[in-house]
Amino acid sequence: MQFDLQHTDPATDARAGQISTDHGTIQTPIFMPVGTLGTVKGVHQRELKEQVRAQIILGNTYHLYLRPGTEVLEAAGGLHRFMQWDGPILTDSGGYQVFSLAHRRKITEEGATFASHIDGSKHLFSPESSLAIQRSIGADIVMAFDECPPYPSTRKYAENSMHLTHRWLERCVAYMRDSEPRYGHSQALFPIVQGGSYDDLRRQSCEFIASQNQPGNAIGGLSVGEPIPDMYRITQLCCDILPKDKPRYLMGVGTPANILECISRGVDMFDCVLPSRNARHGMLYTRQGIINIRNARWKNDHSPIDDHPEAAPTSQLHSKAYLCHLIRCNELLAGQLATLHNLAFYLSLVREARQRILDGSFREWKEELVPQLERKL
Repeated sequence: MQFDLQHTDPATDARAGQISTDHGTIQTPIFMPVGTLGTVKGVHQRELKEQVRAQIILGNTYHLYLRPGTEVLEAAGGLHRFMQWDGPILTDSGGYQVFSLAHRRKITEEGATFASHIDGSKHLFSPESSLAIQRSIGADIVMAFDECPPYPSTRKYAENSMHLTHRWLERCVAYMRDSEPRYGHSQALFPIVQGGSYDDLRRQSCEFIASQNQPGNAIGGLSVGEPIPDMYRITQLCCDILPKDKPRYLMGVGTPANILECISRGVDMFDCVLPSRNARHGMLYTRQGIINIRNARWKNDHSPIDDHPEAAPTSQLHSKAYLCHLIRCNELLAGQLATLHNLAFYLSLVREARQRILDGSFREWKEELVPQLERKL
């Protein structure tokens, strides 16, 4: 994997770059649709390419390990062939999912022992086994196994958790050095910055992660309940320390406004379940604000879901009234149309952000757009 930094906005820390992988190039800043189980819910891979215009998608180690399992994935030739997606894939290490199973997991120096949410069976994820699974999945970018501390955490807990994540990272680096990819394409390891909401711990973690000299770096442990200003402060702090010549990935963030604000602080890569999860409940993101398409006000609105030239073709074709009808009737097509809309909107937003960075108008555009994005229509 190679990252080429092409331009930095003179008025902010926003960056435009390009990541080259064996499955194609990624223009940054970029949003990655979440395909937890080898599918972006409700969206076919052809639609991801043609309507959403996704450049990279995300799969999850924890979920793919449990179902369908590494045997099936290896027999298929990896996740790319299994799901027939020929673009880049990034896999989460499973650490966040294990974190979310607080009542059914135990963390030790070796790793995390947890009970499956499916059948209660016991499993161990270690730095080595997480990466072995990611080797079997065949992702282009793999994440180091880390502990994501809850918010709020005591300073002592956050510090101990950070040091454990650093020790696990050293084992991840050694495993990647001593093992080989399975399917003939390279895999890049991204370490994850932790440290909770404590600035000095975040600095310490950033400096340690930077010293490992891996192809890219991630900022973890945010969007877990902390106030939005804290998220922005920590993001800025991390971007000020992490190497400029490596892509920076802010994990699990966020709303369209969050993404633009964090782009302005120097982040290159994002993922989040919000656009697809909220779509299934009828929440649509637009440049004018947020639409709850279930509301009666849309029942007889026959204007397009979104007539912006960069909107999904299906959003330009179908009306708000039609989508309101579908979602009130719990039709499967409602979730599909809404998900296509939201993901296409997110991808169009980061494409425009990139163009604004390149032409020098990013700050003014962002400051005018952010208040609109957060309005409820």
